[in-house]
Amino acid sequence: MSVPNQGSNDEEIRRREADAEAMRQRVLLVLLEPTARQRLANVRIVKPELAGAVENYLINAAQTGRLNRALTDEELKQILINIQAPKKDFKINRV
Repeated sequence: MSVPNQGSNDEEIRRREADAEAMRQRVLLVLLEPTARQRLANVRIVKPELAGAVENYLINAAQTGRLNRALTDEELKQILINIQAPKKDFKINRV
């Protein structure tokens, strides 16, 4: 049995997702200088999960008041290094 409004629900969901993504891009436009924005776009091509993590971090920092100006490329590099820092890995060798 099919649901008659399923098509309009899917369309509504896609519209909301597109609106949310547009809002994220507008926020990042304010939070990053052009060179930093370009670097993040390049990272998004290679490692989309890392770019998403950095975007979430920046938006969260702006919402909580920890970030009140546009970041430079050098500052974005530091954030990328910190987020991408390898976790400590323990290796146990059994004899």
